[in-house]
Amino acid sequence: MIPSLLFEITLIGLLGIGSQWLAWRYRLPAIVVMSITGLLAGPIIGLINPEEDFGALYSPIISVAVAIILFEGSLNLSFKELRGLGKPVFRISTVGAFIAWILGSLTAHYIAGLSWAVAFVIGGLFIVTGPTVIMPLLRQSKLKPRPAKILKWEGIIVDPIGALLAVFAFEIIVFITASNPDESALLLFFAASIFAAIFGWACGRGLGWMFETGHVPEFLKSPAVVVVVIFCFTGADLIMHETGLLSVTAMGITLANMGISSISDMRHFKENISILLISTIFIMLTASLEPETLLHIFSPNIIGYVLLMMFIVRPLSIFLSTIGTRLTFNEKALVGWIAPRGIVALTVSGYFATVLTDAGYEDASILTTLTFALVFFTVVAHGFSISWLARKLNLSMEGKPGALIVGSNPFTVELAKSLSKSKFPVIIVDSSWENLRKAREAGLPVYHGNMLSEQTEYNLDTIPYDYLLAATDDHAFNSLVCTTFMPEYGRTNVFKVSPYTQLNNGYSSGVVSKVGGRILFDKNFSMDDLNDKLKNGYVFRQTTLTSQYNYKNYLADKDESTVFLYLIKPSGLLKFYSEEMRTVPAIGDKVVSLTPPTKEKEKIRSRVENQRKTNENK
Repeated sequence: MIPSLLFEITLIGLLGIGSQWLAWRYRLPAIVVMSITGLLAGPIIGLINPEEDFGALYSPIISVAVAIILFEGSLNLSFKELRGLGKPVFRISTVGAFIAWILGSLTAHYIAGLSWAVAFVIGGLFIVTGPTVIMPLLRQSKLKPRPAKILKWEGIIVDPIGALLAVFAFEIIVFITASNPDESALLLFFAASIFAAIFGWACGRGLGWMFETGHVPEFLKSPAVVVVVIFCFTGADLIMHETGLLSVTAMGITLANMGISSISDMRHFKENISILLISTIFIMLTASLEPETLLHIFSPNIIGYVLLMMFIVRPLSIFLSTIGTRLTFNEKALVGWIAPRGIVALTVSGYFATVLTDAGYEDASILTTLTFALVFFTVVAHGFSISWLARKLNLSMEGKPGALIVGSNPFTVELAKSLSKSKFPVIIVDSSWENLRKAREAGLPVYHGNMLSEQTEYNLDTIPYDYLLAATDDHAFNSLVCTTFMPEYGRTNVFKVSPYTQLNNGYSSGVVSKVGGRILFDKNFSMDDLNDKLKNGYVFRQTTLTSQYNYKNYLADKDESTVFLYLIKPSGLLKFYSEEMRTVPAIGDKVVSLTPPTKEKEKIRSRVENQRKTNENK
């Protein structure tokens, strides 16, 4: 047994974050790893039982975590995004969500055997997919833009709606099924809900105004957000239970649509704090499951419910809601299959399980079991099938890693042509239409816009691209782009051209290295240097290393002014040269470099000479 509660809290944190790390390291669905970890630590080994050990603190901890997680989801819901959505996304997020709610509720009642109140609550909650589970799957599968956009925005939009639908369904069904319905109780709930929405709006507006006017210093902004979210949830919940979720959702939506400069800071906050909360709460919920509850997952009614939700309810809601849209059958089939329920569904269902049980609904005790079964099976099934299915339906982009190049100039255009010739997805982004002219003439994919603008975030599909190269002539902008996108791409996949016009010319290497982004290629070659080399006739050259001509031979043979650009592994892996590069090219690798014209002339002369000798021997 655990020696103290403090040690148990520490262990839960270590298990949660450790599971996230293992999932990242071995490219596994995080929720699957956390599920196995929580089950091993809880009902299987019996090491911890948070619900029993935490006692009266267990429910408040879950409630606060759910409030922050819902605030995270609603902070993504901007009305600008809604206006820009296509017809299929809007229909799926509205009509499709309603159909899925009704069908899911009927399935929960008739197949899982739940009462109407519990069935409609869980039906509303299970329309949620959520970006926390969808985004990793999209990046893993490299879907084509249209199905990727649909799945992405469905998750973002429906995420905060599901919990609210569950709240309203609970109150309305309780009223309808009551032996002596009291209209005043229902009116009181709607009045409290309106108050909760206004209260959340006021909290959001007040916090946003304080941020914009400088009444809150930078170092207090993240703590202030946490405290105000908890205050918003608790304040509304004191007036009437279950309205706190509505209040924090209204607060998040308000902040998302105020257009304040601090919204990006809030997003970084919620990403960090939410990952910590999601990890620990998920371990707590799964570790608190009783062995009998776990075995109940394999009962026929729960298995039947899960299968119907996956193979009937989801596909049917997608096909019905997208009638009259331009989606192809293959796109409908893929979107109709992919709907993994995630951590939000499980944490919120744990909250409602307590609420419904306290309200006298005994069948709510299996709510967590039912949710866990659906979450686990959908994540496993969809996580391991999305790539295969996308390829079968011809909805997957080229499996090779792609590169997003910020800045259009002669060198980046030639670099993009070189990558494209090797079948790597590539796109050039620039805010100048004139700068993009050569890229357009070369037939390369381009995006006209500022990489840091909000509009670009909404419209540019970054999923096919594993690497980001900041290669404009503005060194500060390059560093800012790298710093901004480092959380999304990862520190090892974000690069910027050297800011040195000449070595140590006005720049401190220590400062530059801390700003963000690896130095691309070599610190001795700035953007001006690379463009000048092209003007002087330098060419892109690809060399395959063999046992007769290995990397050591290649280095000895190269000209001192050669710029190593990237290498291609036999597996198709792409690696860019950088100051921090540790990998030594091996036999079978293809090394791409920017080579002096003399080297290329020698190569041509040697080829001509060999051809001449061959002809003479004939």
